[in-house]
Amino acid sequence: MAAFAWIMMGLAIWHFTIFLPDRFWGGIVGAFLGALFGSFLFGLIVNGFGIPGESQTHLLTALEAIPGALIGIGLVYAEGIRRERADGVVA
Repeated sequence: MAAFAWIMMGLAIWHFTIFLPDRFWGGIVGAFLGALFGSFLFGLIVNGFGIPGESQTHLLTALEAIPGALIGIGLVYAEGIRRERADGVVA
C-alpha cells in the first residue's frame, strides 16, 4: 500500500511541471518517469528497502516521496539541459 502512496505522490508532484519550461530529457513523459521512479526509489530508501503494508501506511508515508519526486524531476531536467547544450541548441 505504501508503494501506491509513493507513486501517487510522485504523480501529483509531476503535475506541477507544467509551470517549468519544457527542457526535460524525453519531454513531459521524461518528467513523468523521473517523478515516478524518484518517488518510488526514495520511498524504498527511507524505509530500508522494504515496502510497508496497509496497516503501516499513514499520511506521512505519502509525504516521504516528495523529495524523491523532486530529485527525479530535477535530474531529468538537468539531463535535458545538458543534452540541449551538447547538441548546440540555444534556448
